Amino acid sequence: MAKREVAKKVLERLKKRYQLKTALKWNNAWELLVATVLAAQCTDERVNKVTPVFFEKWPDPSKLANAKIEEVEKVIRSTGFFRNKARNLVNTAKILIEKYNGQVPKTMEELVSLPGVARKTANIVLGNAFGIQEGIAVDTHVKRLAFRIGLTKNTTPNKVEQDLMKIFPKKEWSNVNHLLVYLGREVCKARKPNCEKCPLNDICEKNI
Repeated sequence: MAKREVAKKVLERLKKRYQLKTALKWNNAWELLVATVLAAQCTDERVNKVTPVFFEKWPDPSKLANAKIEEVEKVIRSTGFFRNKARNLVNTAKILIEKYNGQVPKTMEELVSLPGVARKTANIVLGNAFGIQEGIAVDTHVKRLAFRIGLTKNTTPNKVEQDLMKIFPKKEWSNVNHLLVYLGREVCKARKPNCEKCPLNDICEKNI
């Protein structure tokens, strides 16, 4: 079966099973940017427990730009790598105030220039907060499942993203991330994929 046909079936089947939104809780582009940065090497569940406290203290870039890094570290400590994350978020807030009038920018180039923001994070913010389909966010779940299903032969995030962008419709790029992440968490787990209960079982190459 051609990869485009497989991709079509992946979308059709997973859309019936999962919601088309991030597991992270957010209300605006600023909150999504912060939550996505905090989610690096951390579960969305943990981030969702931290962000209410975070946004009560620092609801916008202007508040965070004036925060003490040590105080930010205390609030986000449980998300891991908290020192780097705290420094990056405070510095990002300062840049947003200085260069973007306190607003999250809407281009890939501008987003990836922010401290701690890589292409994956930028794709999530652009696609979900602004509806701009610049690319496909490739995290560990997407990378692993795309290879296992047979949608790509590559294993590096940038190459996986390029392969997926060729076979999925542009309007679905944000949804591809959501759907594969949910499948990876519920059914196709890294250590023990439950193929019998997977809606993609008959079209999956089961590459390892």
